[in-house]
Amino acid sequence: MAKRNKKNNSMEKVDDESKGVSKLKMFFYWFIIPFLFTLFILLLVAQLTNVNVFEKAKELTGVGQPKVVTEDIKTERLEKKVVSIQAKIQEKEAQIDKLQIELDNSSKTNESLLIEQQRLLDEIDNLQREQTSTKKEYSSIVSTFEKMSAKAAAPVITKMSDAEALRILSSLKPDTVAQIFEKMTPDAAAKYTELMTKQ
Repeated sequence: MAKRNKKNNSMEKVDDESKGVSKLKMFFYWFIIPFLFTLFILLLVAQLTNVNVFEKAKELTGVGQPKVVTEDIKTERLEKKVVSIQAKIQEKEAQIDKLQIELDNSSKTNESLLIEQQRLLDEIDNLQREQTSTKKEYSSIVSTFEKMSAKAAAPVITKMSDAEALRILSSLKPDTVAQIFEKMTPDAAAKYTELMTKQ
């Protein structure tokens, strides 16, 4: 009988323990699991909508929030930003003005260079015309000397400057030069021969 009482006591203990365990299981099944499942779904939705749950919790609880900034401080900060931006704008406007002045100066310089270029082109054109007319005149002088007799040409050449005489003698035919040298004094002929060889 004692054994039976022991069995009954142990059975009652097991029943009491199983009832306690079953109440815990019921609490777990009815409250903890649905709560965790709901929490999981909410976190999943928050993740999909790119909502930072921890930041939202901080905002709602006020943890980690800076002290509230007064309107005066906000206004002061805005005024400083406005002053800084206005200073930058003025600096940029000064740079724009400087660049505009440089551009205007460059345009004036270009205009003056174009005027100078045109003047030089006109001058070159005039010089080329003068050179052409000088060549024609020189050709006619050379042809005149070739038509002259050597006796008449020799004294004229000796009266010219050395450069002019040399230029004419270099342009004449060698036979004509030889005849002119025959009619010159030996000193003058030697002088012009030497000048022609140095040329």
